[in-house]
Amino acid sequence: MPRSATLLVLALASGALYLYATASTNVWLALAAKPIPVLALLFWLSTAQETPYRKRIMVGLAFSILGDIALAWPSDLFIAGLGAFLCAHLAYLWAYLDKARQLARGALLLAACCGIGLFGVLAAHGLGELLIPVALYALAISAMLWRALACGGLAALGATSFVASDSLIGVDRFVTPFAAAPYLIILLYWLGQWAIAASARGAAAERTSSPGEAIHGKSA
Repeated sequence: MPRSATLLVLALASGALYLYATASTNVWLALAAKPIPVLALLFWLSTAQETPYRKRIMVGLAFSILGDIALAWPSDLFIAGLGAFLCAHLAYLWAYLDKARQLARGALLLAACCGIGLFGVLAAHGLGELLIPVALYALAISAMLWRALACGGLAALGATSFVASDSLIGVDRFVTPFAAAPYLIILLYWLGQWAIAASARGAAAERTSSPGEAIHGKSA
């Protein structure tokens, strides 16, 4: 079986296992299964041609795995998870800044509205000692969304899904818990991470093909 197919099966199987563990409140099974889909994405991306964009996305995936473990840990490691995902978003932001340099005013306005709106809702319900960490996180994820929207394509899809997932975490934790939250959060999160990783793999593939296309164009 090709490596990509093996990693896909592993990601799908571990994802299903995590959903089962969540439904059955088996915290240790959830802890074991949760990091595997993103770990599979990390290995999948490692087989692509090395580019600065790919390397930065891989750093973000690695921090995301740490965040997965922290948030799935039986004791409350929310701050540790928040810090790990903050680093992941900064790595993604770094990657997107390298890919697209235009200001993209519309994307900036949309990202700012999302960040300010969500933070306003959470702060209104009382964040206590988490006020500053959540404010910093909201700033980082809004900047990441802005630059991802400027890039467009899979990068934009991935960032949008990631922001939607994080927004649901905030609503479920600080505003009003709801039964479907764990499932919607993780499914949007996996979609986001896949799209972000796929954007890096696609960019690497384009870079691989461009020299040959250039030679062909010259010879023609």
